Amino acid sequence: GRPFWSIAYANELLLAESYRSLNVLAPTYEPRATGHIPEMHELITKLIADGHAYPASDGSGDVYFDVASWPAYGSLSGQSPDAMQSAGDAPDRGKRDPRDFALWKGAKPDEPADAYWPSPWGLGRPGWHIECSAMCWRYLGPEFDIHGGGLDLTFPHHENEIAQSQAAGLPFARYWVHHGLLSIGGAKMGKSAGNALGLAYVDSLGVRPVELRYYYAAAHYRSVIDYSEDSLRDAATAYRRIEGFVQRAAERVGAGPLGELPAGFVAAMDDDLNTSAALAVLQQHIRDGNTALSVGDDVTVRTTLAVVRAMLDILGIDPLDPAWTGGGRSDDLRAVVDSLIALALEQRAQARGRKDWAAADAVRDQLKLAGVVVEDTPQGPRWTIGEQD
Repeated sequence: GRPFWSIAYANELLLAESYRSLNVLAPTYEPRATGHIPEMHELITKLIADGHAYPASDGSGDVYFDVASWPAYGSLSGQSPDAMQSAGDAPDRGKRDPRDFALWKGAKPDEPADAYWPSPWGLGRPGWHIECSAMCWRYLGPEFDIHGGGLDLTFPHHENEIAQSQAAGLPFARYWVHHGLLSIGGAKMGKSAGNALGLAYVDSLGVRPVELRYYYAAAHYRSVIDYSEDSLRDAATAYRRIEGFVQRAAERVGAGPLGELPAGFVAAMDDDLNTSAALAVLQQHIRDGNTALSVGDDVTVRTTLAVVRAMLDILGIDPLDPAWTGGGRSDDLRAVVDSLIALALEQRAQARGRKDWAAADAVRDQLKLAGVVVEDTPQGPRWTIGEQD
């Protein structure tokens, strides 16, 4: 009962908000397929002229890519065209070969009345694959560096992108980067499967977006992550230890500028973005920093803090980044929370001053019930959100 563009725009806003919550940098350009129909028509027209595509013979207005005309088809996924089944994206009756895939789909009576565009082949809409090639060509040129996506897109989606682009004379992408899938209970997590978990669910567990981001980074991007609450909470606890070192060190020697990235961290990230190995380098530096804190070696603390924050900055999880401390996000609410906790800590300090230990402990316990952990340090009480280790 809603127009397709209304549903699409609502999800676009939801995705943008999720990106902001996770401190994901916005793309330079984020084009919509609906704004690039002319480029798709241009590509399809060239493919037809060069003998790599054809209009359907059944008068449906469909246009198909001729898989048999492109001998390199299947090179990305290792699929053999001889072993392939029907593309399944349209009835086979209009195809020369069941394996051919749709570039343009003619309008159908049972589809939304506004979900079509005029074309040289009649009213219709683009196929799933041609829009990606057209937009990449428009914004990134005939050949760009890296194309990514989930492992489940390798075939047929990315395979079809390569075929239609290269058949049109576009080299397309130099490198392909496919990430492993997120599963739950051994099954792929997804909206269609009814097992998708959003950020609101993560928040209900008391896990912050920065901790979720650490959870993702802890595994190599090509690994399958089988989600469980326990594994997410373990990642949150591990991140809080990192955060604890950064906060204690900054309180002692000041935040200071970011340092140089260690060679081991750089080598790990250069090795196919091996974030799990990079985090191992990070943990070693934090152990050294905690040792320096315990013996009062401020020089080492300052140097280690700068190096640790440089690594965390690359991964987007520096606890002192304004994205996580409140700068640019919910500043008013952060100020209110800071003021209320400061008032509670002042009451606690007054109780301790008059040696009313029961009242002081009551304030601390009430804060803990609210999710605020108070730690007494030589520089005064320090509070954090979360469970105390």
